[in-house]
Amino acid sequence: MKHLLGGLVVPLVTPMARPGVPSAEAAAPLLRAMAGAGVRRLMLLGSNGEGPLVRADRIPGYVAGIAERWRDLVDDAVVLVNVTAAGTDEVRRRAEDVIGRGADALVLSPPTYFRHRADEVVAHYAALAGNGLPVVAYNAPRYTTPLTEASIDGLVELPHVVGIKDSSGDPALLKYLIAAAGRRDGFTVSQGDERGLAAALRAGAGGIVPGTANLAPGLAAGMVAAHEAGDLAELDRLQELTTSLTHLHQIRPGVPAVKALLHSWALCPPYVAPPLMPCTPQETRALVDAVRLLRPHLLDPTA
Repeated sequence: MKHLLGGLVVPLVTPMARPGVPSAEAAAPLLRAMAGAGVRRLMLLGSNGEGPLVRADRIPGYVAGIAERWRDLVDDAVVLVNVTAAGTDEVRRRAEDVIGRGADALVLSPPTYFRHRADEVVAHYAALAGNGLPVVAYNAPRYTTPLTEASIDGLVELPHVVGIKDSSGDPALLKYLIAAAGRRDGFTVSQGDERGLAAALRAGAGGIVPGTANLAPGLAAGMVAAHEAGDLAELDRLQELTTSLTHLHQIRPGVPAVKALLHSWALCPPYVAPPLMPCTPQETRALVDAVRLLRPHLLDPTA
């Protein structure tokens, strides 16, 4: 199962036809550019994809449309779909809605809103056993119950859980995750912390899932390639460029900034899911100026 989470996975933003309404048709230019940049694996509806803000009934058709278009563009395409929700019953519903619609795996964070014990977190993941799709755990402690050593040990014992994306930014936890993954064949740890990609690859992570790959997938793919080639100087150089790219969030944090830049390149509408608001014209101009020197590394609108 390493092909699901190993190497580069792009946590794709969600193109929208209007605020809050995801659209596979609106995603066509972005998907073409991603395919042209050599991307093969997409993660839909995570934090970069505004998943928790998208109405559940709007998700199945969007997933099916993206999966169909992506497989038309990429021979060895992989589509992972985030089904995170506050409670287990809602997760089951979201999972049932996307099974059979082109998803290769489900992505699931621990429950949101309340803080839960380790055994409750493990039970939350166990509830998705037997649905025919593997599950990737997503540790996003800013938004959900954080994974702990106890819950990690429980997840590694669940056969249908095949890996963990970690966005904690905690080197000690990442080290524990990588050691735990070593107890299972095919269990992959992927790094989502954009400033810690190189360190994670050096520590033994099997892949990376950076939000910056929505803008610069070549930088992220280059980091994976440099690590595989043992070119640590190049790995560090690309990490510096990626860290520089994250400074755009000082102008406007989060998804609206990424979509504003993609919109300026005619790759994605600027719409976001309420209560998020799109960037103002002034913010967009500042963002374009902020990434000007990185333009050779950013997505090519003509791909």
